[in-house]
Amino acid sequence: MGNARNFAFWIVLFLLILALFNLFSNGQSTIASSTVRYSDFVAAVEAGEVSRATIDGENVQYVGGDGKLYTTVVPADAELTNMLIANNVTVEAERQEQSGFFSLMSLLLPVIILIGFWFFMMNRMQGGGRGGAMGFGKSKAKMLTEREGRVTFDDVAGIDEAKEELEEIVEFLRNPQKFSRLGGKIPKGALLVGPPGTGKTLLARAIAGEAGVPFFTISGSDFVEMFVGVGASRVRDMFEQAKKNAPCIVFIDEIDAVGRHRGAGYGGGNDEREQTLNQLLVEMDGFEANEGVIIIAATNRKDVLDPALLRPGRFDRQVTVPNPDIKGRDKILNVHARKVPLGPDVDLRIIARGTPGFSGADLANLVNEAALMAARIGRRFVTMVDFENAKDKVMMGAERRSMVLTDEQKAHTAYHEAGHAVVGMALPKCDPVYKATIIPRGGALGMVVSLPEIDRLNWHKDQCEQNLAMTMAGKAAEILKWGEDAVSNGPAGDIMQASQLARAMVMRWGMSEKVGNIDYAEAAEGYSGNTGGFSVSASTKELIEEEVRKFVQDGYERAKKILLERKDEWERLAQGLLEYETLTGEEIKRVMAGEPPHVDEDDDGSAPEEATASVAAIPKTKPRKKPKGDSGLEPEPTA
Repeated sequence: MGNARNFAFWIVLFLLILALFNLFSNGQSTIASSTVRYSDFVAAVEAGEVSRATIDGENVQYVGGDGKLYTTVVPADAELTNMLIANNVTVEAERQEQSGFFSLMSLLLPVIILIGFWFFMMNRMQGGGRGGAMGFGKSKAKMLTEREGRVTFDDVAGIDEAKEELEEIVEFLRNPQKFSRLGGKIPKGALLVGPPGTGKTLLARAIAGEAGVPFFTISGSDFVEMFVGVGASRVRDMFEQAKKNAPCIVFIDEIDAVGRHRGAGYGGGNDEREQTLNQLLVEMDGFEANEGVIIIAATNRKDVLDPALLRPGRFDRQVTVPNPDIKGRDKILNVHARKVPLGPDVDLRIIARGTPGFSGADLANLVNEAALMAARIGRRFVTMVDFENAKDKVMMGAERRSMVLTDEQKAHTAYHEAGHAVVGMALPKCDPVYKATIIPRGGALGMVVSLPEIDRLNWHKDQCEQNLAMTMAGKAAEILKWGEDAVSNGPAGDIMQASQLARAMVMRWGMSEKVGNIDYAEAAEGYSGNTGGFSVSASTKELIEEEVRKFVQDGYERAKKILLERKDEWERLAQGLLEYETLTGEEIKRVMAGEPPHVDEDDDGSAPEEATASVAAIPKTKPRKKPKGDSGLEPEPTA
């Protein structure tokens, strides 16, 4: 289609050039002549003022008595030649070989150009040019046939329950008669719900790869434009394409961009996004059936979707794609480590146990970072140490060893982080401390990281209260060591985390006796069309803030009490961090007990005690002492 259009364009351009050349060549002889009436021409001939004349069809050129060149048009019934000869005028005639073709082309060429332009514009408006100026109403869905780079269920790990839910869709696409002969109907749509990075898009591609059918992919934001009606037009065009390629799968990523609650927009219920949603609802379950077209959508904001989009007949199935558990993380790591040469000491099960809460995308990034670190130092394969360093980088950020800190700033950071670690280890419901460091990472001057022994599925009130104490222990440590007036802005991040946890306890989880079992989070966040903030009284808001402050303050007082009771352990750990900069969970216990952080087997004939849970995954390497002479410029303020 494109080649024919280009060929026609060059043909029309060539004919236009010929016509212009013809007009120019015919007119150039008359450029310097003047046009006179035929009667004046006859009078000049009879007066003997014309000695030579050139006849060119109906035009006659002659030189008058004044020596100028004149042109006149001869009537059809005039006996021109006999008159000129009778008056002794030399007559010349020019051949008219080109007049027929080029005269015809001069007449037809404008018509041809107009007809060609009309066909071109109609072709653009009817779908011939999806990317041009007239194609803004066409669907932007891209069709992937999965001939190369095909993704199957073997490439998707860690979400076995979600795969089982969708295997029936694959079976229907392969053998639709198996279900139709019993009167069964395949679900028209499946909604994949889960946090970012859990593999929703990958799972949709795997369905298309398993079924071997065309796969249309589009984002929810591709429907909405500034022109009213464009989104609805694109929805119609997308379903028309899908019907032509049925059976097929249409995957709409981030459907919440177009599927939000109707009636809450700025257009008063009639804006462009709502028109697009209305058209999508009609196409999914309207008067016309979409046989063989299965809609799969993905979102991490199911709560904002319109209820009409979630009813049976549209998205019949809602498949949850959660963060993987320990078994799922092990499978995902094995999938991503297929192309990575692993060292003999690498145990992916230990890495999976030490990465709770990681999504599939996080684990893929972890494997990639480990491979990059091994390549950076010239290893031929990736070792367990590379994985641990990569995990630290993903969880805590890259080390900023180039930052110059004064001894006072290092001491503040060491006592702050030691406070977190001591309180965390003193409270049994806190997660085990994985690592403590005073090396600047990311935007923090130091950090204490805790990892749960098992995947956390829920929170209890006593766990929340103990976590609040551990979170506020950094500020309590600074105040105990240097006083109220010397506290820094370092606890800013701790205060933010403690406030978020306390608000969840009071407003969402019903853990405050005074506030009661009422969910105030929905009113605070403006759901259900409420954009005016709290929909409760001022006294209730004041009560909520008092309870939030009480939870945080109780955590602070509890942390302060623990640090006073364990002041010696806190001091030893702070000095250990100043000396070694980074300590693992087991090394922290030894330093707090007044022992060296690491004891070799040759020293006492026995290996150090194994850490529990995720701490056991840490390689037993001797801590590196801090480099000497680090002092100088003040760093930029960091929370």
